[in-house]
Amino acid sequence: MNTIFRKSMLSVAGLAFAGGVFAGPIAAHANPVDAKPVAVAVQAAAPKPQGDQSHITLNDEQTANVKAIIAATKKAGLPERAAVISIATSLQESKLENLGHLGDANDHDSLGLFQQRPTSGWGTPEQITNPEYSTTAFLKGLKQVDGWQDMPLTEAAQTVQVSAYPDAYAQWEQQATDLVGQHWNS
Repeated sequence: MNTIFRKSMLSVAGLAFAGGVFAGPIAAHANPVDAKPVAVAVQAAAPKPQGDQSHITLNDEQTANVKAIIAATKKAGLPERAAVISIATSLQESKLENLGHLGDANDHDSLGLFQQRPTSGWGTPEQITNPEYSTTAFLKGLKQVDGWQDMPLTEAAQTVQVSAYPDAYAQWEQQATDLVGQHWNS
């Protein structure tokens, strides 16, 4: 049976080759006026999320913060990929909640959607807790990363954030991609 299958496949391959040999010269003499251009849509494949993915259900405040991040990304003239990286970063840092000072539970003086620190030069507490400002500050850092568009999300986010948990951003890539897809044109 294996031999029959192999012979059948060789026969099919031989016919395909012969058809190409005979059709090639005929196609070469075809009238170019009759040829119709074929439109081909080429879309770059989105990077595949790395590792296990996490997901949370968003409330109205978190959804508003997603929209604010997307609006700031558009205002900065950056593509959807920048919004995906920003939203994934905010999902990791604050679960898209605009956090104020958390007292003893606070990580140093980290504030806002991206847990940026006034003492690290991100801005004043009032600025950092403004979603448009904090997103713009994050995007400014992202734009300074050579090749951020083509690197893994977690690497781009980590280069800007300098987190103690550099691989943690990757788990949010799928949800961030879905959120940008849902809200980019709304």
